[in-house]
Amino acid sequence: MKLSKIKAHLANAEAVNFLLPDGSSVPDHFHVTEVGVISKHFIDCGGTVRQEKVANFQLWNANDTEHRLKPGKLLSIIALSEKKLGMEDLEIEVEYQSGTIGKYGLDFNGSDFVLTSLHTACLAQEACGVAAKTEMITTIAQPQTACCTPGGGCC
Repeated sequence: MKLSKIKAHLANAEAVNFLLPDGSSVPDHFHVTEVGVISKHFIDCGGTVRQEKVANFQLWNANDTEHRLKPGKLLSIIALSEKKLGMEDLEIEVEYQSGTIGKYGLDFNGSDFVLTSLHTACLAQEACGVAAKTEMITTIAQPQTACCTPGGGCC
């Protein structure tokens, strides 16, 4: 979800609720302790230099169980971040600690914000041979019946 989308949802929201990928809720008394821009400048396994930039929200639970973040307050935090950091309309990444710090994507289900699982991927599959190996595994995983007979030579 981009920053513009969360602002649009917050403009009409009565409450700010976050759900984890397993469906459980981030406790109501969470704080947004950071809003920032994270830049990543890296080289992939194929040798291509890349840059990524995301808006980052950090959620934190305190002992302050009376705390409830209102939509207008989060909108003002975002507006201040845009002004002070020159934040663009970036994709949002959420950090939340559940055992260890996790990184999540963000979605909206019509009433709640949903933290979504993120996944790693090879960005240069053609350069490091991942695609070729995947094809080979698929071929081997679907053996022909004539090959796998005793003495057929496939094993």
